[in-house]
Amino acid sequence: MDIVDIYPNPLPDFKVDLRYDYVNSLIGKDIPVATVKSIVSSLEMVIDGEDAEGLHLTVPAYRVDVQRPCDVVEDILRIYGYNNIEIPTSVKSSLSVKGDVDRSFKLQNIVSEQLVGCGFNEILNNSLSKASYYAGLTDAYPSERCVRLLNPLSQDLSVMRQTLLFGGLESIARNINHKSANLSFFEFGNCYYFTEERRCADIIPGVSSSRDPEVIKHVLDAYSEDYHCGLWMTGKHIEGSWAHADEDSSFYMLKAHVLNILMRLGLPLGATVFAECRNDVFSSGIDIQNRGGKSIVQMGVVAKKVTHVFDIDAPVYFADINWNNLMKAVRNAKVTYSEISKFPAVSRDLALLLDKSVEFAAIEQIAYAADKKLVREVSLFDVYEGKNLPEGKKSYAVNFMLQDDAKTLGDKQIDAVMQKIITNLQSKLGAQLR
Repeated sequence: MDIVDIYPNPLPDFKVDLRYDYVNSLIGKDIPVATVKSIVSSLEMVIDGEDAEGLHLTVPAYRVDVQRPCDVVEDILRIYGYNNIEIPTSVKSSLSVKGDVDRSFKLQNIVSEQLVGCGFNEILNNSLSKASYYAGLTDAYPSERCVRLLNPLSQDLSVMRQTLLFGGLESIARNINHKSANLSFFEFGNCYYFTEERRCADIIPGVSSSRDPEVIKHVLDAYSEDYHCGLWMTGKHIEGSWAHADEDSSFYMLKAHVLNILMRLGLPLGATVFAECRNDVFSSGIDIQNRGGKSIVQMGVVAKKVTHVFDIDAPVYFADINWNNLMKAVRNAKVTYSEISKFPAVSRDLALLLDKSVEFAAIEQIAYAADKKLVREVSLFDVYEGKNLPEGKKSYAVNFMLQDDAKTLGDKQIDAVMQKIITNLQSKLGAQLR
């Protein structure tokens, strides 16, 4: 029986108009016309027409990487030889206005330098990851949202990462296996997502070619990417020091580093909301959001079901900063510096009886909102749950620091601010003074 090739809808070849002046300006050297024609012909491109300005080419359909004039120039330069392009004696440059990308890159360098100064090491992991890492994660990173490769090299590199977390855990596991257990890492990188609901049909009525730009656009609608910054801490923060007892890394150390980043970039904490993190890669954590409810940072203790996959026994603390959302939040922010106030700060303490479900972040938010000018710091210094307290209640001991840059605060002004804070805590959180 003869072999028959059934090919009812052959893919059309690409049509490309190539101008000689475009070739020379892009390469930076005048290439003889005969050389250009010889190279494109040797690459199986058909010259359909020719005039004084350039060539009209037909590129074979299998050359899916050559669809534009710049692609043809790249092929010409590859054959002609990069080493045959002389280095010019003069350099031409043009000035351009810095945009959001430049600003983002500058702030990345600032954050990187800050973290390195705090003892972190930068890592760089592969964007390809294991699909099995996402099995069972139904909240934040369901496996259905993975961007899958059509022809993966191996099962270990079969999907694009949805989070920086797993690459960092691989680095932690590798270092622990090499007897280096006290680790602080950070990484910048893209994360990728597939959303089935946003995918349109591959073929639109009235459009015959799957290479039509409109078809490609609708197919790509289902795919998106975000830029993120990840921070990891595990092991001991201090070990073997004569001046300080051994101290384990903790979630609160990680939180301090994250808040320092936000303050360094000019994001006021009053413009954020602290909420409980619903991400199932954490056993517990918090979600720092903007006023619109968009997540800026998710951080917490990595769940044991996740660290167990990497054979990591020690607690791992991870923060995921959505860099794109952070850049939007600080787009108009300006970092300002001021002298230390010449006038003394006033400290007041409150012992509050609250429901166990109430978090300190809610108290902090209410206190700062009471007087944005005078309330400088709100800190929690004691939590008690146990005897002598009603069922379902807990006691918070909270310190409030008040200060005015223009004058010394009087008792009446202090009492007025504190009374407003107490009233708001009572009405909004059901707090009781102890």
